[in-house]
Amino acid sequence: MEQLLLQMEKELVGQKQNIRLLITALLAGGHVLLEGVPGIGKTKMVRTLSQLIGGESKRVQFTPDMMPSDIIGHVVYNMQTNQFETIKGPVFANLLLADEINRTPPKTQAALLEAMEEGQVTIHGVTYPLPDPFFVVATQNPVEYEGTYVLPEAQLDRFLFKLTMQYPSHEHEKQILKQHIPWQKQQASVATPICTLDEILAQRKKLEEVVVDDSLLEYITTLIRKTRETKRLQLGASSRAGIAVLMASKAWALLDNRLYVTPDDVKMVARPALRHRLILSPQVELEGGTSDHIIDETLAAIPVPR
Repeated sequence: MEQLLLQMEKELVGQKQNIRLLITALLAGGHVLLEGVPGIGKTKMVRTLSQLIGGESKRVQFTPDMMPSDIIGHVVYNMQTNQFETIKGPVFANLLLADEINRTPPKTQAALLEAMEEGQVTIHGVTYPLPDPFFVVATQNPVEYEGTYVLPEAQLDRFLFKLTMQYPSHEHEKQILKQHIPWQKQQASVATPICTLDEILAQRKKLEEVVVDDSLLEYITTLIRKTRETKRLQLGASSRAGIAVLMASKAWALLDNRLYVTPDDVKMVARPALRHRLILSPQVELEGGTSDHIIDETLAAIPVPR
């Protein structure tokens, strides 16, 4: 995992924390919604990860005319054999990049619900298990809303994290430009996988060894419940959100070579695990408030366990 992190950071300048959170989600068995303006490396980040972990990866460019069968697959009649055959869709992969997921209608978005939650899809009444591990990374543009469809709450709740990619710093942007100068460009080394799928599954199994003290369980429970009590939110965090924070905290600790969770681990994953599950009240939106602000304020109001 350390080698994977180092190689990812070498290929993607200025995205250290998002890279670590992306791999945390992979270890925790969750999925990621990656939001950012065009041209800052969202697709490159996912493509680099797919090359480094091996396995089968597929990319789907979502469009308004896409149907659910284009994602999960369909049944066709073979006239030569006089039998119906199942054509499996791109969802049958270890890593699925759902590019611009908000450009497809809700009916097609819903095709991913069963896959993301249960690791299986149903085609014409027959259920097929998906490969293990199965990891979805969906991207969306936060600026351009013409021709887009808002992701429903049920779909958003299936994502463990919502990561927001910002513009790189001045120095990092200069390094990115240097990578495109022939005599300064480093030789790409992403062709060879650094870890195997079996090793990733073994690391997931190791999550069971990560210890979470009862005081931290109380800390997470209080955080989740307080989001439901504030009048600044129309909708607070669900029980699934609490599970997301717990599993992500354990995976973050494991990436830090620890078999125990600390309050700092919870604070680190709280924003990406909760920001897409909260619905702001109209007044807060008018005042320019964000989910991140409310999460930070809620954390600040809860005593940190010792």
